[in-house]
Amino acid sequence: MPTELRYEEHDHVGVITLDRPEARNALTHTTYAELEEAVRSTAARCLVITGTDPAFCSGDDVKQVMAGAGDALAGALRRAPALTPAADALLYTDVPVIAAVNGAAVGWGMELALMADIRVASERAKLGELFVHRGLCSDVPGIGRLAQLVGRERAAELLFTGRVVDAAEAQAMGLVSRVVTHEELLPTALELATAIAANPPLAVQRLKQGLRLALDPDWRELGAWVSASLGELFQTADHREGVAAFLEKRPAHYEGR
Repeated sequence: MPTELRYEEHDHVGVITLDRPEARNALTHTTYAELEEAVRSTAARCLVITGTDPAFCSGDDVKQVMAGAGDALAGALRRAPALTPAADALLYTDVPVIAAVNGAAVGWGMELALMADIRVASERAKLGELFVHRGLCSDVPGIGRLAQLVGRERAAELLFTGRVVDAAEAQAMGLVSRVVTHEELLPTALELATAIAANPPLAVQRLKQGLRLALDPDWRELGAWVSASLGELFQTADHREGVAAFLEKRPAHYEGR
């Protein structure tokens, strides 16, 4: 049974809820594995992904995933560079995915939202690519999908600055398709998912395959590049400083090494 997320299914709609509210649904190695399994094993015709309030997903759990990652993780990434398994599951599933962004979606939380086919946001939502503040590059959606949604120039700004945008700005730039009140978020996402699930599933699957063929890069090739890049960046002094500054709640000072 999953321990860090909940999975429910009704009328061909599956709902994945990240469930570590005390950590703002930050991702551990366990969460990643449970997310991958939920996506790969679903029998639903449409998936909704959300988080237990107050956040959608605050990205990697810095203490568990980043702090002390050091040479062991860097070496593993460089020896066998590959697309993150959870990202592989989400990017290659033929099941439509809706992100119901109920709060902060930052770091890999924003990547998770980007991997959905449709993003519906609460008025409380905030989205940001924070990787640069940890001395790292984003995962593949930030590179391969963000510019599709907001254009290359805006994508570059978000990636290079790590700036967080609120729900209204996210909608204005095309990062989310609609913004609703917090109370309306899950009902709106479920209504949309139910409408999709009511359509012929084989046709919907082919439509999603067609969008992937027409618009997406080779995610696994890009994933290998990202993994190899992270293998190098995890070993930099700037990454260690970014993590230390976050944990110590102080401004970071980067030296480019």
